[in-house]
Amino acid sequence: MTMTRSRSQAAAGDRSSVNHLLRKKYPKRHHHYAFWDFFQFDSDRGTYTDWNNARNLLVTEDFIIGLIEGLEEEVGPASSVVMYKIGEEWGRCDAQFFAEWFPSEYGYEQGIKQMRLSYVLEAWWWPCTTQGWGNWEVDLSEQKHGFMFINIFDSVVARTLGDVGRPVCHLYAGLFAGFFSGLVQKELSCIEIQCYAMGETYCKFLLGKQDRIDAAAFWQNEGASAKDIERRLRSGELVYGKPQR
Repeated sequence: MTMTRSRSQAAAGDRSSVNHLLRKKYPKRHHHYAFWDFFQFDSDRGTYTDWNNARNLLVTEDFIIGLIEGLEEEVGPASSVVMYKIGEEWGRCDAQFFAEWFPSEYGYEQGIKQMRLSYVLEAWWWPCTTQGWGNWEVDLSEQKHGFMFINIFDSVVARTLGDVGRPVCHLYAGLFAGFFSGLVQKELSCIEIQCYAMGETYCKFLLGKQDRIDAAAFWQNEGASAKDIERRLRSGELVYGKPQR
């Protein structure tokens, strides 16, 4: 069974007590991209930690299926909201964790806000790729207009569930909303407008201010494709003509 990786933030006390062997041996090394370099298993403690001393869990695809189907059985259609909220809380915690390890790892004195955003984002996501959450692509061209697009290739959730004909990566959407909100200290939301589980080749997310997300959700419910939504947003269109209820 294919294994997927799930990161959980370690408590401060736990992080200080964990010492990655390769990190001790090569304290200035940053090119730890290989799976066997990034992770370390401590058989005595029964822990699985990464280069940044965060504890991880190894789970199977059955775990993901069980989690989603269990939520659907318990709360019905609201399961997507629950998954989003789980991801959002994870993202907020990870933003704090990232703000700790990133400057320390590379010895930066200036704050994250003074750095190039694309560089900061790649530094955040590549450990997620190593942990099994897939490769990504971020389009920052519309950032000044209050939104951006994120493509996820090989989403662990969508790949596991298969072609079910609807967006299923609510965990990712919540993760992006929580992380970016924590990073920029502004409330942002996220919605998946294209999904591998709908027969597409990759998943696409819209991240931005609430009015953009509301507009995208309205168009999506009306049957608009991801390309239609993207075109409308880039042209500055919002749902001013939305029927009043």
